[in-house]
Order: sequence, then structure tokens, then C-alpha cells
Amino acid sequence: MEFIFYLVLILFFTKVAGDISVRLGQPSVLGKLIIGIILGPAVLGWLNNNEFIHYFSEIGVLLLMFIAGLETDLEQLKKNWKSAFAVAVLGILLPFLGGLGVGELFGLSMEYSIFIGVLLSATSVSITVQVLKDMNKLNSREGSTILGAAVVDDVLVVIILAVMLSFLGTGEEISLSLLIGKKLIFFLVAILVGWLVVPRILSSLSKLKVTEPIMSIALVICFGYVYFADLLGMVGIIGAFAAGIAISLTPHKHVIESKIEPIAYAIFVPVFFVSIGLNVSFSGVGNQVGFIIILSLVAILTKLIGGALGAKLTGFSGNSSLMIGSGMVSRGEVALIIAATGLQEALLLPKYFTSIVIVIIVTTLVAPPLLKYFIQLESKSPSKNI
Repeated sequence: MEFIFYLVLILFFTKVAGDISVRLGQPSVLGKLIIGIILGPAVLGWLNNNEFIHYFSEIGVLLLMFIAGLETDLEQLKKNWKSAFAVAVLGILLPFLGGLGVGELFGLSMEYSIFIGVLLSATSVSITVQVLKDMNKLNSREGSTILGAAVVDDVLVVIILAVMLSFLGTGEEISLSLLIGKKLIFFLVAILVGWLVVPRILSSLSKLKVTEPIMSIALVICFGYVYFADLLGMVGIIGAFAAGIAISLTPHKHVIESKIEPIAYAIFVPVFFVSIGLNVSFSGVGNQVGFIIILSLVAILTKLIGGALGAKLTGFSGNSSLMIGSGMVSRGEVALIIAATGLQEALLLPKYFTSIVIVIIVTTLVAPPLLKYFIQLESKSPSKNI
């Protein structure tokens, strides 16, 4: 029954830490991330990553992105696709060059340096989504641009990583055309199913004489999208986000939204927030403090500047651009997956793995207060870009 004890600790301490964070003027998610570090191996050692944590956190991040999809204004998303693309491209280019430069600075070989550049190019907006929701900015023009850029970023980084693995990795050669074809198939099928199938399934099966048929079918659609995304080489959170958008176009949107949030935020999402902190360990990094500090600064600044520059070039005001750039800073679980892949394919030296994980955690911890600061700055701006 150890997992019950874990659940008790996580649910209690995330709520207390979140409350303290808000009282100190920070987003609640920051406190939840920090409590994961405190409860985990890095400090108290009360919690460790295990199968329970893994599966519950996986469900948590999927539900978080599913809710983001449900709350997304599709018209706003379509209007800002050019900005989203520019933010994603520049938000990949600058971190890639920055990571490459840091690798060269510390005497790493070209292939190791390139991999660090690819790693820093990744973005995870699961934490950003929570801050945007808390501050009622998820449906803003800036929020829609961040979400759209995250989708583009994921596709481009996966393709870049696949190209790198095919040339430098130890695995089998990867067909680039097949990889891109799979991405196109995913989006095509996701759109068609969302347009033609999802509304009919919800309408017909909502009449089943069982408890909560609408919610059950919504979760089937969500996890079905996730599984399909995974089969075609997409990150699962993109599938969950696409499922949320598909359901948001149906009359059942508000019912599902009101019922999915208590399920997600009561159990699964807190486990996800804590699980990020559990990856932190300070053992064996004493000689790499300089590497960690420099790479963390490069990771934060290049993503912030790259995203902001992409937004500014497509018509956003200065404050709005910085808000968008800060929303792209967190690397989260996407970068952790890439780091694990690099270690497996001998593209990341084992002695640097823990340091890389710490850098990823740093970007994830910095993102919420940074985003909140720029949201407040944008809100006070006398001339908002509408």
C-alpha cells in the first residue's frame, strides 16, 4: 500500500505548497513543483519515482492538455497561425545555436554539442497552460499563439531529432519522408475524426443508460487520440490537446469541461507536478556547477528572446512578445524524453545526464514566475496590441 502513502503526501503537500506560493505572489504551480523537489530524493527522500508515480503523472499531463484543448478558442488559434509558426521557428533556432555554443565552450565533440542544441530547442507548455488558466489568459491572443507554437515546435523538434539519430545515433536508419508522412497523417486523421466522428459519437452514446456516459466517452476520445499520436511518433500531449479541441466544437463542451477538471486537479495533475521535482538529484554534479549555470541561463534567455522575436516580427507589442517568449521557456517532460533518448543512443554523455535534468527542471521552475511577471506587465501596458 505504499502508493496510498505517496498519494496522501502528494495531495496534502501540493495544496499547502500551492497556497503558500499564491500568498507569496507566485503562481500556485511553482509551489507544487518545488514541493516535488523537497519531498523527493534531492532533499527529504520521502518520495521516489516508481510505477505509480509514472502512470499517474502521465495521465495528469494528458488531462491537463486535454483541458487546454477544451478551453482553446479555435478561431483565435487559426488567426494566429503565422505568429505561432514564427515563434516556434525562432524559438528553436536560437536555443539550438545556444546549446551548440555551450557544448563547444565546454569542449564537447560536435555531435554531443548538436544534441544539446536539439535538447534546448524543445518546449513543453503543460506548466505554462496552468499559469495561463490561473490568470485567465488561455484564450487570449497570446495564449493561443503559445499553444499553436508548442504544437509546431513539437513537430519540428521531433523531425530534427530523427534526422540527427539517423546520422549520428546507434539505432537503425530513419526514413525522413516516412516520419513527416506520419505527422501529416496524424493531423489529417485528427481533423477528420474531430469534424465528422467525434460529434456523432458524443451525441449517440450520451444516451446510454449508465452513469456519466458523456464523461466516459470524452475520456475514450482523449486517450484514443493520445494512443494514435503515439503510434505515429507524436508526443502524447499533442493528441490530448487535439482531442480537447475536437470536443470543444460540440455542444457537450461545457458539461465535459466542468466534470473533467475536478477529476484532473483532485488526483492526477498534482502527481504530475510533483513527478517533475522527483527527477532532481544533486549527487555527482559538484564538478559541473558552471556547466549547469551557463546552460540554464542560455536555455532560458534563448527561448525567451527567440519566442519574443518571432511574436514581435508578426505584429505583437513588446510586452505581449515577451509574454509569449516566457511561455515557451519551460522544457518539462518533452526535454526529459529527448534527454533519455540521447542517453540511450549515445548522443549524451552519461556524466552530463543529471546536470541536463537539473537544467530542464530549472527552466520549468523559472517559467511560471517569469510568465506571470510578463502577463502583469502586458496587462498594465497603456497600448495593448489587440
